[in-house]
Amino acid sequence: MKSKNDLRQLLLNIDGKGYPTYKDIRGQYQFDGFVLSIDHVQGDPFAAPSKVRVIVPHEVTQIPTELFDTSFKRIAVCDFLSRLVFNNIKKHYDGVGGSGKSGLLTIDRCGQEILDRTSVVIDKSKLEARLEVGLPATGRRVLGRAANTIFQEALPQIVMNSLVYGRINQNALINQVNLSVDQQYIREELNKRGLLCFVANGSILPRESGVSQRPMKGSYIPFKSPDTLEVAMDLPNNGLIKGMGIPEGITLIAGGGYHGKSTLLNSLELGVYNHILGDGREYVITREDATKIRAEDGRRVEKVNISAFINNLPNNQDTRAFSTDNASGSTSQAANIIEALEAGTKLLLIDEDTSATNFMIRDSRMQKLVAKDKEPITPFIDRVSLLYDEYKVSTILVVGGSGDYFDVADLVIMMDEYVPIDVTERAKQIAELDNYKREVVKKDSFGSISERVILKSSFPVDQKGRKVSSKGLYHILYNKSQIDLGFLEQLISPSQTSCIATMLEYLVERVLDDKLTLKQAIDRVYEHINRNGIGGVALRGTYSGNLALPRKYEFMGAINRYLGLKAL
Repeated sequence: MKSKNDLRQLLLNIDGKGYPTYKDIRGQYQFDGFVLSIDHVQGDPFAAPSKVRVIVPHEVTQIPTELFDTSFKRIAVCDFLSRLVFNNIKKHYDGVGGSGKSGLLTIDRCGQEILDRTSVVIDKSKLEARLEVGLPATGRRVLGRAANTIFQEALPQIVMNSLVYGRINQNALINQVNLSVDQQYIREELNKRGLLCFVANGSILPRESGVSQRPMKGSYIPFKSPDTLEVAMDLPNNGLIKGMGIPEGITLIAGGGYHGKSTLLNSLELGVYNHILGDGREYVITREDATKIRAEDGRRVEKVNISAFINNLPNNQDTRAFSTDNASGSTSQAANIIEALEAGTKLLLIDEDTSATNFMIRDSRMQKLVAKDKEPITPFIDRVSLLYDEYKVSTILVVGGSGDYFDVADLVIMMDEYVPIDVTERAKQIAELDNYKREVVKKDSFGSISERVILKSSFPVDQKGRKVSSKGLYHILYNKSQIDLGFLEQLISPSQTSCIATMLEYLVERVLDDKLTLKQAIDRVYEHINRNGIGGVALRGTYSGNLALPRKYEFMGAINRYLGLKAL
């Protein structure tokens, strides 16, 4: 292994030469307390930045093993250190200037949620921080002295102030780990108690703005559970807390416009992730398999069995294996539900505002006008109870205009100026007294949830090979075919999208065989990740620090939205 002085000399030697001479610095260098590994060198100052790792042995980090001896504690530690590296880059590095991405020094940016990322990786013997560096140049000439400043001055200072236990805020790290232990405890309690979610009293649900996930500042109403729904959690670290527990079954969130219905649902849909201290939703915890469902006009659907909701289409189209290149609101929402069930969800989250009206409800007057045999859609209201009775799939539904759902609800929560009130009894009384009844479309069974086998030939190799890449939060390119993820509302980080692209390539290359069902194939990918880490699915051999593990529901959602998908 070369020394840091060797790197210095290399950089000084190539100073002023053509940019391709930067390739000479690839390799590993021993610094004081850590190893610098330069894994990928960009070919041009305007190209994607170079990838480097700093590898610090635990004899140097001195991070106590008990802080990362479980997977969820490890994720909390790595998240904390990623944020610290990011902040210390801003604190200790002013940049060096130059052409294109010259002087860039960064690490994957974390949001309000704590995700399993590759930006910092920790194991029993060492810790790695994976960064991106824009190797500096003027035009296309190497600025070797400027690069030397990055590697010899800025980077060691950032590493020592971010990754060495004795030089960081130990209490802040311990608090984040303790929070992760408490959050995991609540997740386990939800299943034990038959609860779908928990919202602690005092939580701050409103966000700063429509484009910011930070908590609202100034005037807001802390969450307070109705007495009838209040449950207590005796946390391992934070002690006894109380909050609202929503039980399994069918729950409505009702109320007037702008009173907090969607705000509560948005908090629940992101409660599948842990949140950082100070977010306001630290103790808003939802079952990890909860899936947000909405209408998605125009999406492609491939051989999905939507017959539980839609039958007798014109032209005798088979809805037991329904395919279309341009789904309507109702057919897309039906497909989204069935695909979520295929993935294994036990909790559907639905907002009336983003649903197809004719899929959700068909009132008594419309039933009288349009004969049953002329309406192919069986609305969700007539299937939601069967879903729970047969498959134990619960639903939390925001409603503002469909009081007919009172008949099927087990629980009705009304939001009144952001205050939740249990109005179940009143809603049931209204349902009993109301003479304006719709006819229930009865069915003995919801029907089977079909599992599809995905054909490997769906994913062809063109003349230049197979290329899968991501762009931003909502787009993936498979060769030249774009996959639009804009309606996967629980996808929260571009690094998750990048990981989906990486996982998709691994799925096609190593897993698909025209025999496995889609769920079986996806489960194998996650089993591989559980054994080998997220990097285990990276086939290109680079140590990317910009991957964050998505849930299987978003991964399957991306595959379902691939335009070339073919299934048996």
